[in-house]
Amino acid sequence: MKQSVISLALAAAALSGAVCAQDVYPSRTVRLIVPFPPGGSTDIVGRVVAQKLTEAWGQQVIVDNRGGAGGQIGAELAAHSPADGYTLVVGHIGTFGVNPSLYPKLRYDAVKDFVPISLVARVPNMLAVHPSLPVKTVKQLVDLARAKPGTLNYGSSGSGSNPFLCVEYFKMLTRTDIVHVPYKGTGPMLIDLIAGQISLTINGVPPLLSHVQAKRLQPIAVASDKRLSILPALPTVIESGVPGYEVVQWYGILAPANTPRAVVDKVNADINRFLARPDTAAKMASEGAIPSGGTPEQFGALIRAEIERWAKVVKATGAKP
Repeated sequence: MKQSVISLALAAAALSGAVCAQDVYPSRTVRLIVPFPPGGSTDIVGRVVAQKLTEAWGQQVIVDNRGGAGGQIGAELAAHSPADGYTLVVGHIGTFGVNPSLYPKLRYDAVKDFVPISLVARVPNMLAVHPSLPVKTVKQLVDLARAKPGTLNYGSSGSGSNPFLCVEYFKMLTRTDIVHVPYKGTGPMLIDLIAGQISLTINGVPPLLSHVQAKRLQPIAVASDKRLSILPALPTVIESGVPGYEVVQWYGILAPANTPRAVVDKVNADINRFLARPDTAAKMASEGAIPSGGTPEQFGALIRAEIERWAKVVKATGAKP
C-alpha cells in the first residue's frame, strides 16, 4: 500500500513537471523557415528576427532556408509542421500575397493553413541596372527598351516571385518588352547582375543597397510612394513618370494553423518589443527596411487585402509562373 502511494505521488510529480515544462515557451530550439535562399530580403529580415528572439528567449532560433518554386516549398513545409510554436515561417508578399492567384494548384492555403503572428517590416523595392547599361533614369530605360524590344533582360528570384511580378507590372505600365531570366533566389541573381550577365532587376532594397553603395549597381528609382531616407536623391518610379507604380514588399511571422493562442500572443509581444527598440530600427533602416509590428489581426487583414490586390494585377498583366 505504502509503495503504491509513493508510486502515485511520483507519477503525479512527473505529470506536474511535464505540464509546467509545456507551459514554458519556448523550452527548446525554435525553427524559423525562410522560404528563399540566403542573400535576399526575406533572409535578411528573417535573420534579424531570429537573432532578436534568441536574445529575448535564451533559446536558439535557427534559420532554415528552404528556397524554390517562388517560396512554395518553404511555405508548404511550414503549413504541414506541428502546430506547437516550434516552427515559424517568414511570410512574404510573394509567398502569401501573390502566389494564391498566380499558381492554380498551390499546395498550401495562405489564409487557412496559417495563423498570422506579426508584421515585421516593409521593404521598398528598387529598380537597379548594371552600370554598363547607358541609362540613369526611368525615362532613359523605357526609351532604350522601346527602341530595342526583347534585347534587355531582367533577373528575379524565380518565376512567380515578387521581383518577377514587379517587373511584369512595370512592363505593362510602360509598354516595354524586357525578357525574364528566373533564378533560384536573389543571391544567385545578384551574382549575374553584378557580372553584367543580365541588365536589371526590381528587388527589395536590402540585398541591393551594399552593391549600390559600392557602385557595382546603378540605382534608377525606388518603387515606394516616398523617397528613401538613406538615398534621398533617388527619385520614386512615380516621380519618374510612371503613375501608380508603387510596390513595397512586406515581411511577417506566421505559424501553422491551430498554434495555441498563448504562443501566438507571446511571440507577437516579443516581436513588437524588439521592433520598438532604437537599435532594431537603426539596423533595419541601414538595410533599407521599415520596422512595422502590430497585432495578429492586423497582419491577417493585410494578407487578405494583398491577395485581393495582386489577383487583379496578375489578371491585368497576364503573368504566369
